[in-house]
Amino acid sequence: MIRRWAALAVLLGAAALSAPAAPVADGGVAFSEAQRQMILSLGPWPPAPAPDPGNAASGRGAAIAYGQRLFADPRLSAAGRMSCATCHQPARAFTDGLARAVGRVPLDRHTPSLWNVAHQRWQGWDGAADSLWSQSLRALTAADEMAATAPTVSARVRGDTALRRAHVAAFGALPAAGRGDEALLVQVAKALGAYVATLQSPRTPFDDFRDALASGDAVAAARYPAPAQRGLLLFVDRGRCVLCHGGPAFSHGEFADIGARHFARPGVADPGRHGGLRALQASRYNLLSRWADRPDATDIAVATRHVQAQPRNFGEF
Repeated sequence: MIRRWAALAVLLGAAALSAPAAPVADGGVAFSEAQRQMILSLGPWPPAPAPDPGNAASGRGAAIAYGQRLFADPRLSAAGRMSCATCHQPARAFTDGLARAVGRVPLDRHTPSLWNVAHQRWQGWDGAADSLWSQSLRALTAADEMAATAPTVSARVRGDTALRRAHVAAFGALPAAGRGDEALLVQVAKALGAYVATLQSPRTPFDDFRDALASGDAVAAARYPAPAQRGLLLFVDRGRCVLCHGGPAFSHGEFADIGARHFARPGVADPGRHGGLRALQASRYNLLSRWADRPDATDIAVATRHVQAQPRNFGEF
């Protein structure tokens, strides 16, 4: 299948390069108006900030700073040796460079980057979380990842002066010990969600080209390399890449079967989106739960309420 797609890409590239949009004198491409409008739809960057749904702490400076501190703190994990940053390393675009992530044990999927995840409706390769804070809770409490529990996280926050002060600054008084441990765990996850929502990739040469095209600045547009312009022509026209990779984030945010093998390892199938939807609906921390903040009349859980697992979702990511 990979070979067939590669052959198709070559054919599409040849077709695109012979398309009516002829090269201009400086070696760039004369995009048609329809192609220009498609290119403009891929920006501007950066987009407006996107809050973490169900998280009243999202966008608050104290919560963001607290979340950043927690992100690098290995004491949240059961063994005290793994933090969020262990797998989501800032220097590696918030991933780890491994073929498959390693939590307490080797995992079945590789670590996704955290750049721009605030602009996604669903979180995780299978979309099993509908917010950044609930996704944080999955990683914190999963037995094969950080394996934390509400009592252990609560004890570590309460027992550390700096963490306790940062928590109070972000959320006010600490929840009562004991029965309030789960509430404190959720608040920790919401601080992490507030921080992760700020992770936005920098501008690229494409963004400068797109903005120059929007303003009609031919001199600035000409700085974008001619080969890149020809690739862009293929991307928005004959290649039809833009049908899935659209918008400022170059993604329509939905799931697809890209031909990945269904077996994560011998005898174990990875159901992908189908399993993710079941986990989402069973989660005690989704946007339909009592833990989701609802500051106004906006129905933040409408997608969660109506999405349904279908057979075609098996193996989608």
